[in-house]
Amino acid sequence: MMPMTNDRPQSPEPATIYTRSTYSREGSMAYLMRRIGIMLIAEVDHRLQALGLTHAQWAPLMLISKGKASTQAELARELSLDAGALTRTLDRLEAKGLCRRMRSTEDRRAVHIELTPEGVQAIAPVPEVLCDVSNVLLSGFNEPEFEALMAQLRRMHANAEAMRAASEASGAAVPVADAGSGSGRRGGTRGPGGRA
Repeated sequence: MMPMTNDRPQSPEPATIYTRSTYSREGSMAYLMRRIGIMLIAEVDHRLQALGLTHAQWAPLMLISKGKASTQAELARELSLDAGALTRTLDRLEAKGLCRRMRSTEDRRAVHIELTPEGVQAIAPVPEVLCDVSNVLLSGFNEPEFEALMAQLRRMHANAEAMRAASEASGAAVPVADAGSGSGRRGGTRGPGGRA
């Protein structure tokens, strides 16, 4: 008789680091990661103010420019935005002449998005600004410390993905927000960087 197999994603055994009696917001990894994300986005937005770009605008432009999303559905998934919020953002970007939407000739339901030459020019300074702000946040870190931090964050991300998969398998799906953006999240509110 063949042994039973379980194809459901298996989560690692939970740690016992946090306890109800000692838990505090300031000692919460999620609180710190969210605060770091919010402050990073706010500083990037501040430096891009002269270009008239906010996180709600440069984030989708970056994804399109890097080939991470080429359709409206892919962009909504990558940004964790609902269709309505994304449509409003794309309306603003199109009005600025930074991108264009085209209905797919193969699948009329699919809407492709591409940057205009003005959009390519507008997004050009963003990677350097992101690098500059990130490097300020990493002040005092050496290369091995940074690599260790990234390895730990990737492990935590893998645990989060396994937890989400287990929740979805049990019928209690949890929407995933764009970490730290406070921008257009399902069921969330707008925060720094969430203005369009």
